Amino acid sequence: MRISCPVFVCDEVALEKKLCFLKCLVCPFCKRPGTLNRHSRVQGNDPESYQGLLARGQRAFCSNRGRRAGCGRTFPILLCRVLPRHTFTAPLLWKALKGLLNGFSIKAAWEAADLSMALDSFYHLLQRLRRRLDIVRVILSALSAPPSSSARDPLVQTLEHLQWVFGSPLCPPAAFQLRLQRPLMG
Repeated sequence: MRISCPVFVCDEVALEKKLCFLKCLVCPFCKRPGTLNRHSRVQGNDPESYQGLLARGQRAFCSNRGRRAGCGRTFPILLCRVLPRHTFTAPLLWKALKGLLNGFSIKAAWEAADLSMALDSFYHLLQRLRRRLDIVRVILSALSAPPSSSARDPLVQTLEHLQWVFGSPLCPPAAFQLRLQRPLMG
């Protein structure tokens, strides 16, 4: 199942505020106001605890019941630290990617980040990110010119650009999703 139109918010307080004003928002699909209702909570596995659940956000439903003229579709309102369709969160991803920025090998970056995932899973995650570099680089270039880089690897160049554009209190992947309202990993 593909998430077609996620909305990202900064934290739980912003999520609750957005949910309180759902009736004032327009549906991202049919563009009709006043049809949105709360639906189910979005939860997933917590990568930092054994058999734990992590609150990821809330689904919103565009009501087409009764006299409502909505489209009947749902969409998620997610916390920006969530990577849609991944157990891995944006802060954990950035913790591992910082090792690559520091010149570590993939295995050394994985070991330095002390992740609770297998090395093969980290390799797979990096491959997914490499397949999206063309899209991410175009988006980042539209926001700011890339910084000068001595790195030869396009992934590391993109990470430097991501850090250059979104060097904020949030981790850069979460800030990317929050500002652009697009998932980093597709």
